[in-house]
Amino acid sequence: MNLDPSDEKLLADIEEHGFHALHILAEGDLPAFSFSVGFTETLNAPEVVICGLRRELMHNMLWEAFRQIKAGKTLSDGERWRGLIEGFDCISRPVHPSWNSEYLGYAIWHHQYRTRSRDVRAFQLFWPGAQQSLLPWQQGCDSFVISQQPLLYLPREIGLA
Repeated sequence: MNLDPSDEKLLADIEEHGFHALHILAEGDLPAFSFSVGFTETLNAPEVVICGLRRELMHNMLWEAFRQIKAGKTLSDGERWRGLIEGFDCISRPVHPSWNSEYLGYAIWHHQYRTRSRDVRAFQLFWPGAQQSLLPWQQGCDSFVISQQPLLYLPREIGLA
C-alpha cells in the first residue's frame, strides 16, 4: 500500500510519541473537535475525542489523557478525569459506534491499516461549563456548553436532537 505524506506523518508520530492528534475545524453547527489516533495501538486503550474547545487546549488534554492512561487509568463510562483542564474535572463517556465514521475517520483508517478491522472503540471526554460546572446532559447546563459537545454516547439518530 502506498502511503501519502500525511499517512506517513501519522505513523511516525505514533512511533515516536505514542499517538497522533487530529484537529477538525468547526463547520456549520458542528463544533471543532480533536481526537487521538494510536491510543489503541500504543496503550491498548480506546481512542479519545474532545469537542468544542481551542485546538491547543484539546491537544494538551489528549496528551494528559495519554499520560494518565499510560500510568494505569482506564477509560470507563462516567469516569472522572482530573488534570485535563485546570480547576475542572472532565467525564468520559463511550462513543456510540454510529458516530465513528464522522468523528474517527483517520483512526478507522489506521486501525484497518494495522489490523484489517474497522472496529474502533473511543471515548469522548466532556468538560463542564466554567460558570455552573455542569455537563451537557445535566439540567441547567449553559446552552453554549451543550452546543459545543454533541452527545456521542447516544446513537446518532438521538445524539443530533
